Amino acid sequence: MLKQPDLNHDALWKQRFRAHKVLWAQLAVAAPQRGLVCTNASGVNQLYAWEVATNQLTPLTTHPEGKSRGWIAADGRYVYYLEDQQGNERGHYVRVPFEGGAPQDITPALPTYASTSLSENRTGTLLGLIAADETGFQLYLLEQLENDVLSSPRLLWRSPALCSGVTFSADGAIVVVATTARTGSRAFSLMAWETASGTLINELHENDTSFSLVCFSPQVGDQRLLATSDHSGFNRPLLWQPRNGESVALPLATVQGELDVWDWSADGAQLLLCEARQACYRLSTYSLATLQEQPLPLLQGTFGSGQFTASGEVLVTFSSTEQPLHLIALNTATKETRMVLSAGVAPPTRPWQSVTFSAFDGVALQAWLALPEGEAPFPTILHAHGGPTSVTTAAFAPSCQAWLDHGFAWLSVNYRGSTTFGRDFERAIWGQLGNLEVEDLVAAQHWLVEQGIAQAEAIFLTGGSYGGYLTLQTLGKAPALWAGGMADVAIADWFLMYEDQAETMRGVQRSLFGGTPEEKPAAHRAASPLTYADQVTAPILVIQGRHDTRCPARQMQVYEAKLRSLGKTINVHWFDAGHVMGNDEQSIRDQETKLCFAYQVLQQQSPSSPTSSSGGDQEPTSQQ
Repeated sequence: MLKQPDLNHDALWKQRFRAHKVLWAQLAVAAPQRGLVCTNASGVNQLYAWEVATNQLTPLTTHPEGKSRGWIAADGRYVYYLEDQQGNERGHYVRVPFEGGAPQDITPALPTYASTSLSENRTGTLLGLIAADETGFQLYLLEQLENDVLSSPRLLWRSPALCSGVTFSADGAIVVVATTARTGSRAFSLMAWETASGTLINELHENDTSFSLVCFSPQVGDQRLLATSDHSGFNRPLLWQPRNGESVALPLATVQGELDVWDWSADGAQLLLCEARQACYRLSTYSLATLQEQPLPLLQGTFGSGQFTASGEVLVTFSSTEQPLHLIALNTATKETRMVLSAGVAPPTRPWQSVTFSAFDGVALQAWLALPEGEAPFPTILHAHGGPTSVTTAAFAPSCQAWLDHGFAWLSVNYRGSTTFGRDFERAIWGQLGNLEVEDLVAAQHWLVEQGIAQAEAIFLTGGSYGGYLTLQTLGKAPALWAGGMADVAIADWFLMYEDQAETMRGVQRSLFGGTPEEKPAAHRAASPLTYADQVTAPILVIQGRHDTRCPARQMQVYEAKLRSLGKTINVHWFDAGHVMGNDEQSIRDQETKLCFAYQVLQQQSPSSPTSSSGGDQEPTSQQ
């Protein structure tokens, strides 16, 4: 039975959004008594200085739109983050003392840039960052001088190609970045330089194999780099010596899925491994002396990040469908689990189950299904994650549970392009975005109806970022299947996207398409929802950030105007931030808008159908 949206301030679904969570935590590598935490303790994601012994958290940022990315210095004395304008992800890196204080611009002479890559060597003598602007990607080095002063940035290398990650050897003698300069695709090679002279030492590359950075050995004088390679079809770890070019794959006979390496213990003896297979996680440690893997406690849920502590424990953030993200310690000897920074208490949730079905060409697709109380068939939400190089895993998801509270079934599809299913599955969409992914979402719709789960006339598409893009693309390419679509911070036109977005994202776009819109116009046209605007029949809700430089505003304004000129139903709600909004109350307002939108669409389909109230006598009205 269709339920009216519960708009009460203390509705259970709203309490889940407000639940305290620990998004991630870092320890200072040379001062592990200090750390950096990102949490929503204030209702907005902010950075906090963390006294590890007492678990005291001191707020360092107070940005209204939130601040969800930062780094703590090796010696724990400073915290770094990108100071931008209202979340537009363009600006300058700043540092603030661990105790708090005014931010100091560390690159005042540089033009405004976009960046997601900053790193320091373990002895704290060098800082590196990748700055992207209209001229491309630049690798800068800053030296730690006397009296706590940083040098002016020194340009070491620049490239028009996508660059990601900066990693130093422990002594700072070598710096390595990952770049697509050689391939022009999403396949990365690794380039290593002498930091003192700027001389290129070596490059790790192999045909269409993609390499990812992890870290150098923590031991000063040991210049082996830990990285991963997808040569086998799945990510596997290797050790690379940049000076002589030797690379050695680590033997791991029992691993079957994608394998990421999260950390290298301070004594150089162990690695922290995270295996992801079919959207499920398993953690283990790996001895470099015995080449043996030791499993850590098996927890059903999602691990966000992890690192070794000085005492031999492993710190990881963890979430399940019942619990928000929190920080726990896993004892590598006893396998015991200890709570470090807890999450808030959230209302009960409905369980998820992993399901598998076939795409139209026979490829196996995995998805997560959650059902509300009652008997099927249900009105249904078909969700597509962002990325595309991402994956939906079993985690605490307030939006999903809000739909379940209101009588909707929910299915999140790990479409082709998702990670954890192997290289071929992830790369299948390269050069032809919005094609196979749409086919996979359509296959999911057919499966939902065939299984008797979904009411065929009451299936809504939804997703954020790339998932929002797929929502719009699928509404245009397969218009007859949907009751409506709800897209957050979405892509509507790849041509205008490229003109307006940050250079970091231009590099991503070029790598996904294999060229610019000018070089690959047919592929960009076929991938743009604007191309299929005249075919859209279902009503659309879009929630977009005014200051977004990943999915900029202008391309959505053009899409909205086009649909309106064609007599289509589209409502665009704007919020005053960038691509990432870390504000809990804004998330609640957005979810409320979606609930009201879906309710009104279904009411208009069948105005005489019975409804039940979950929120008193309030009428559902869209709020923004």
